[in-house]
Amino acid sequence: MEPIVSNGSIFIGILTFLLVGLLVSMFKILREYERGVIFLLGRFYQVKGPGLIIVIPIVQQMVRVDLRTVVMDVPTQDVISRDNVSVRVNAVIYFRVIDAQKAIINVEDYLQATSQLAQTTLRSVLGQHELDEMLANREMLNTDIQAILDTRTDGWGIKVSNVEIKHVDLNETMIRAIARQAEAERTRRAKVIHASGEMEASAKLVEAAEKLSTEPNAILLRYLQTLTEIAGEKNSTILFPLPMDLLKGVLGKQDKKP
Repeated sequence: MEPIVSNGSIFIGILTFLLVGLLVSMFKILREYERGVIFLLGRFYQVKGPGLIIVIPIVQQMVRVDLRTVVMDVPTQDVISRDNVSVRVNAVIYFRVIDAQKAIINVEDYLQATSQLAQTTLRSVLGQHELDEMLANREMLNTDIQAILDTRTDGWGIKVSNVEIKHVDLNETMIRAIARQAEAERTRRAKVIHASGEMEASAKLVEAAEKLSTEPNAILLRYLQTLTEIAGEKNSTILFPLPMDLLKGVLGKQDKKP
């Protein structure tokens, strides 16, 4: 009888241990940023959490979902712009799960799916723009990419909050070409500014000549002022202005001689 009692005690002890283990495994603790997607016999039951929840072993299964914002680095992509320039672009996207049920049921791996979608969208959007737009209008491109990703990931329960293009890498030949273009543009601007200055100066000179012509003594005062400036520079050269009427008279007489 003693062996039978001993075997019965061992069986009861094992059974008690298993029951305690099952009871302990029923209780799950989810953090504030976590949700648990519960499946009952393979079918979706409900989303639980955060805090202490009960999951019936064997009958129910739980999948944890993190609701915090994910910062994902998009690998460098080779992009050909609309003006046939080859560039290498990489970006970073910020997104988070807003519907745990869709994120688990509607897509196999929402992280991998979002990464692949971001890569293809980055190449597609940037390929529709020229190089100058990529370099100058990054904010507009970021907004366009973010809007497309947010729309396409809505069925996965994901919200894309921001997209940032980090680097647009060019080859050495294109960098030199851009440098020459920038130099030519600055030269053109300098010439335009110089020409505009000459035009304004000529207009002011005409205006000044008209004012001086109304008063003959003004020419004499201007001449004396010029002599003062020359003397201040310790220059021994003295300029004597000759009236144009006198020069015309002398030249006219020379033309009349046989």
